[in-house]
Amino acid sequence: MSNRSNRPGGPGKPERPAQRTRTPAAYGRPGAGAESRGARQQAEGRNAGAEGRGGAEGRPADKLGGGMAGRRHAGGGAGFRSGGAGDRRGGVSQPARERRQEADAAAREERSRALAYADGAEDAGGDEDAAEEGEQYLAGKHPVLEALKAGRALNKIWLSSQAQKSLVQPILEEAKGRGVVVQYADKRKLDSLAPGMQHQGVVAQAAAVSYAEPAELLARAAERGEAPLIVLLDEIEDPHNLGSILRSVDCTGAHGVIVPKRRSASLTAVVAKTSAGAVEYVPVARVSNLAQTIDRLKEAGVWIAGAAGEAKTDVYATDLTGPIAIVIGSEGKGLSRLIREKCDFLISLPMFGKLNSLNASVAAGIILYEAVRQRLAKRGGGPGKGGHASP
Repeated sequence: MSNRSNRPGGPGKPERPAQRTRTPAAYGRPGAGAESRGARQQAEGRNAGAEGRGGAEGRPADKLGGGMAGRRHAGGGAGFRSGGAGDRRGGVSQPARERRQEADAAAREERSRALAYADGAEDAGGDEDAAEEGEQYLAGKHPVLEALKAGRALNKIWLSSQAQKSLVQPILEEAKGRGVVVQYADKRKLDSLAPGMQHQGVVAQAAAVSYAEPAELLARAAERGEAPLIVLLDEIEDPHNLGSILRSVDCTGAHGVIVPKRRSASLTAVVAKTSAGAVEYVPVARVSNLAQTIDRLKEAGVWIAGAAGEAKTDVYATDLTGPIAIVIGSEGKGLSRLIREKCDFLISLPMFGKLNSLNASVAAGIILYEAVRQRLAKRGGGPGKGGHASP
């Protein structure tokens, strides 16, 4: 019984010491316990709202008080609101509420930005398209010279004042013939125009490259009297790979490249530099939905061949002489599931070493040249006119 009666809250709980007793008199009944610490704390809680002392000292008295005080605290009665109002005005709860409101506002703003981004991403390219509609800088002798030869609009060309005459003379002649302004500048100026690029002392400001339509690629093949040979890129994001593929497409005489608008490298100065100017001659079509474009190519009589390392069909045992589009997958994941399912068949390159994959641009070049070999053999041998891949 003695242990039970000593437990907190037990039926035989003894009275607490007089100095810790709190009664309703301590919360405002005149003349009862006016000198007790609970009364002083309550008075301070009511009078010190502006300085924040009521929240710090009034609450302990509430927790230790009698039944009426407990009811006021839990139920939010008039007595508690009287002291709490001072707490809210000057105590720690006011800054906490402000911080909570600021956090809610920031969260709403973040959700709005996320929705706006999602809407813009579903649109045809969003801000990225808008940026590409402006001007860009070409760096290097070959990209600038080929842009001039192709008749691309150039606003100005900067040449290094220390550049070798043999290097810049062809550019000067082409620029003079087309009325393009040429200005000499020091290396610091050129570095600022083309940061991080090997400009070889030549930088040009050019209008953005315009994209083609998939139908234009088929029309190009028809004009040449050739079976279409097109390259589709499934999320190739490295601009160096895109530039190298464009170079191989131009060298093999293929009829163009199709890329998706999202998760794909675009025609930037890095691509132009890597392609050695091929970007000026190879039409690149950019589409919103690559899978739907594949369906349209099938309707036009084009076969779709996907390059996949696990494919059982060897590229050298596959007929590539007919109208065909070769799909090259991304650098890390290869072909996506949907695009793989859209392909009419899959082809692979034989592997004899320790590695089981090739760089995307290297694989594209090998497959394109196998198509050239087969088409030349079908025609009877000999080089094709202009390097075209089809007879």
